[in-house]
Amino acid sequence: MSGNPGKGRDRARAPRTDAPRKDVPGTNAPRKNASRTGAPPGAPGGAGFTARPNPARIAAYFGLAVLGALVALAGALVQAAWFPGGLIIALAAPAGLFYGGRILTGTQIGALAPAVGWFITVFLLLSGRPEGDYAFGDELGLVLFMLGGTAAAVMCATTSKVPQSAIRNSRSGI
Repeated sequence: MSGNPGKGRDRARAPRTDAPRKDVPGTNAPRKNASRTGAPPGAPGGAGFTARPNPARIAAYFGLAVLGALVALAGALVQAAWFPGGLIIALAAPAGLFYGGRILTGTQIGALAPAVGWFITVFLLLSGRPEGDYAFGDELGLVLFMLGGTAAAVMCATTSKVPQSAIRNSRSGI
């Protein structure tokens, strides 16, 4: 509180004028309706899709999409080789990549970028060759791989918040 009680209330009740300020020495300019933060007036920066593109973030999304394609290729080979254990490994890898992309970028697009690479690669592998062969082993493994990867992508992309580290919040986490 200030040393002059009531003085701030009187000033708050006084009508605002554009007359020169006489209470501050050296100030003869009329009052403007400028912000009190000292920030220059201008258009506010956008958020999300309206923000300016960040080249580093675009490169990260592209890299995550390429990693998603590589994980899909490896998963297609592993899940067909060792059925029960290989399928679990083949589903853990994209789930980890989708969640890691979400944590790395802090956005939902960070989880969707590797998912797009994963889906495109899996669908290309499903198309098969002219001889009738395709990369997946049996139909049950194929269905579980597709449904599990899709579920992992949806779960990672639709989480509401990225968990904050206990170190950044200065909490011990106990």
